[in-house]
Amino acid sequence: MGSAGAAQPLRRDAERNRRRLLAAAREVFSERGLRATLDDVAERAGVGVGTAYRRFANKDELIDAVFDDIMEQVEALAREAAEDPDAWRGLTTSVEKVCELQAFDRGMREVMLSVGGRRRQAEIGRRVAPIVDGLVERAKRQGSLRDDVRPVDLPMIQLMVAGVSDQTGQPELWRRYLRLIFDGMRAEPGATEPLPEGGLVAAPVAAVEPGA
Repeated sequence: MGSAGAAQPLRRDAERNRRRLLAAAREVFSERGLRATLDDVAERAGVGVGTAYRRFANKDELIDAVFDDIMEQVEALAREAAEDPDAWRGLTTSVEKVCELQAFDRGMREVMLSVGGRRRQAEIGRRVAPIVDGLVERAKRQGSLRDDVRPVDLPMIQLMVAGVSDQTGQPELWRRYLRLIFDGMRAEPGATEPLPEGGLVAAPVAAVEPGA
């Protein structure tokens, strides 16, 4: 009885350290990408390197755990969207929240495209795609979504929007272009909302020589 009771706090400490390491990994990978080391993550988490290696044998194991953490968030967003009686609102809100997760998050994108990326994408397909498929079809039946939109369009949209942050260094500018895309997805054009500015700056205009 006494030894079993003494072991319990150690298990709680181990789980607490694991969560701290995962949170630190999300931060460090977001800033530096996957070139960051397990030692870097341990330092950010405020734990010893030995503790980090007891929780994760190597960086690949940590990356897998980060992916699982991301996957739980994405799946939860999809299920929340599926419960919304207004399918258009559920669909657009969930896409926006996923884009918010990945906005300027270099680590999240690299996790998806690193070694094992295909396996991870297959896992997303298994867990999330059926929910999204149902949501897309329901939005069409409700008359809010264009009939020619396909579920596979959504991850492509997310990649496009991520490119805005990558190329401009403006972490909020993606919202403007996602709003434009949503307007194009509507079954019937209607009243539009003002576009977010989000750090928008005028693009430089190339000089054109007379007679060119």
